Amino acid sequence: MLMCRFITRLFLVAVTLLFSLSAYAADSFRVPILLYHRFGATVVDGMTTTTPVFEAQMKYLHDNGYTVIPLRQLIDHYRGKAPAPGPKSVVIVEDDAHKSVYSNMLPIIKKYRYPVTIFTYPSAISNAKYAMTWDQLRELTKTGLFDIQSHTYWHPNFKQERKKLSQSALDLLVKTQLQKSKSRLETELGSKVDMLAWPFGLYDDYLIGKATEAGYNATFTIERRHATAADSVLKLPRYLLVNGDSGKAFVQLLEGNAVKRNIAY
Repeated sequence: MLMCRFITRLFLVAVTLLFSLSAYAADSFRVPILLYHRFGATVVDGMTTTTPVFEAQMKYLHDNGYTVIPLRQLIDHYRGKAPAPGPKSVVIVEDDAHKSVYSNMLPIIKKYRYPVTIFTYPSAISNAKYAMTWDQLRELTKTGLFDIQSHTYWHPNFKQERKKLSQSALDLLVKTQLQKSKSRLETELGSKVDMLAWPFGLYDDYLIGKATEAGYNATFTIERRHATAADSVLKLPRYLLVNGDSGKAFVQLLEGNAVKRNIAY
């Protein structure tokens, strides 16, 4: 009888430990959010990743057991609507909807079937020479691989605007930038917009409060580290990739040992 009780207690301890380890594993995830801007045959500025480098990075993910998950899946976990991301999960995003996304990024993304989130400011779409058109964005969404989210309406520098404007004028600017972008994107593309990438990575508690008022459930910064369970869904970090993040540097980044860079946005 004593032996049976001992075995039963031992079993219960083992089960409890197993569940504790599982919970710990779920709570200790580390996911790099890889942020790209522009692509091309050569480096024309600090934000350009050459197309061969990008393709080599995507191939490395494919060949080395990484799983590229939709950004939405990660956000759903933070909001208690999905399980924690698995080991070696990666997220891919792009800011600005540059025309090279359509010409250079799209073929590679189709090849590997990786999900991508694009953060864009609608004032540039079908207007600026460097940006995609609404029809191109619609084509991207029809692939089922691209989700289009907000980067404000015209990409203002809120830090500079705060120096020039009264509080009431700043309130109006921020409200307009956040609400107008969300409304235009949802109208043009017919999809839900509830995520926001801060222009220049600039944010504070005031701006985050305005973002939640405008209906955003997640916002993103530019901090060179992995997203973890300890992060707030309203302050999620992203790696701003440059062409130098290739080869060994890319591997180090994925492992959480990224080379420190002073990047001029």
